[in-house]
Amino acid sequence: MIPTTDYHMHTYLCGHAIGEPYEYADHALSMGLTEIGFSDHAPFLKHPLPGITMRREELPEYHRMIEMVRGEYAGRLKIKIGIEADYLPGYEDETQAMLADYPYDYVYGSVHFIGEWGFDNPDERQRWDQSDINAVYRDYYTLLRRSAASGLFDIMAHVDLVKKFGYRPTLDLSDEIRETARIFKSYGVFIEINTSGLRKQVQEIYPSLDALKIYAEEGVGIAFGSDSHFATDVGRDFDKARDLALAAGYQDYVVFRQREVEERRPLI
Repeated sequence: MIPTTDYHMHTYLCGHAIGEPYEYADHALSMGLTEIGFSDHAPFLKHPLPGITMRREELPEYHRMIEMVRGEYAGRLKIKIGIEADYLPGYEDETQAMLADYPYDYVYGSVHFIGEWGFDNPDERQRWDQSDINAVYRDYYTLLRRSAASGLFDIMAHVDLVKKFGYRPTLDLSDEIRETARIFKSYGVFIEINTSGLRKQVQEIYPSLDALKIYAEEGVGIAFGSDSHFATDVGRDFDKARDLALAAGYQDYVVFRQREVEERRPLI
């Protein structure tokens, strides 16, 4: 049974996604999905990031836009309102205040920065060539654990995004992943199976099968997301995502409502 819920879609407000929300909804229906969720990039709290995240003053427009499309598709497609917020050490209180301004069905947490380095930004890719890759991976997993422990997030997005450009550690970091999974479990944080990695240089779903097996062993639940920035990517490669989940040992996935697990849906 292909997953029928896609929780990771963006809007043009972030500056690097194309199309209107109704186009994403239409494509979701054509893919046989029954539920979708928009989770655009929340405003970056350290400083503006034009072309990457929404501005703070655009949040009301974001919510109006999704509420409008939700009404238009009522009875045909469930549409949830989420958001993807960066974990920024030292900005936990500001992030909490921003998230409290509006009701969400779920909040994605993500790590795109190690210090000031946007490690997945193509414009900053050259720094990888001067970095200790093993240390970068360890720093990344440390930030994932701190993200979960912050209590800010319901689902962590693309939990091995650090592999995006194909740089791989030379050490076995299974212990880092297992410690991360245990922290996620202890704080009730879920992870997503994110198919966008197949569209990046690494050409691999986030997370890898080996990593996903560890999350499954530690009892961390899953959701599914395409990380769509184009309507035609909604639900893309969900057959592969399902196969990956089953291979890792999962039997179901979660859907959210008002930041609580609403239902567990079977994969078989």
